[in-house]
Formats: sequence, C-alpha cells, structure tokens
Amino acid sequence: MSVLNLLAGAATGALSAFGIGGGTLLLLYLTFLAGFSQQTAQGINLLYFLPTAGASLPLHLRRGAIDRSAALTGGVWGCIAAVGGALLASVMEPELLRGCFGVYLIVTGCVTLFGARSST
Repeated sequence: MSVLNLLAGAATGALSAFGIGGGTLLLLYLTFLAGFSQQTAQGINLLYFLPTAGASLPLHLRRGAIDRSAALTGGVWGCIAAVGGALLASVMEPELLRGCFGVYLIVTGCVTLFGARSST
C-alpha cells in the first residue's frame, strides 16, 4: 500500500465525517489515479463509508442533528437499495457504470449549485 493511498483514504475519510462528500472524492481517486475499475472502486467506497459514518454518528447524535425516525427509515431502505445497486453494478459494463456515475455527479453538482436555498 502506498503512502498516497493512505493519504487519500485519510483525507476522504475526514471529509466524509464532516459530510463534505469524501466518498465521491474517494471514487474519483480510485478510478482516475489508482486505476481501479468502476465496480471495484464503488465497492470499496461502500465498505469505506461504514466506519467513517460510524465514527461521526456519536457527534451528530450528541448535537441532536439526527432525526432518529427518519434515520432508521432511511437506513433500512438505504441498505436495501445498496444491495440492489451492488447487484446491478456487478452485471453492468464498466463504461456504462462510469457514464451513469458521471451523470450522477453532474446532476448532483447542478442541484447543489442551483437548487433551492434553505432560509435556516
């Protein structure tokens, strides 16, 4: 394991813990710089998310920043969707999967830049 991989993992983990989108950056690093296939990178990202989310959960709970009912509902449906998505990704052509991920990034970026602003 290279020092660059360790630094990328630490940096994206820290960003993920703060909710900044480190997982997306990790995917970009793994596919473009580390040379992993899209399927492998997305699998690593899903596994990597668990400890980073778990590490930030106590802080968010103490701050009262989590609606427990919504988190439970979202967690259950998120797990179901993750399994379905992983199964679908495992049978897709890598180029198609990469294209879908690119469209996702563009849509997410546009929503973030041009979406409705909260007044709170």
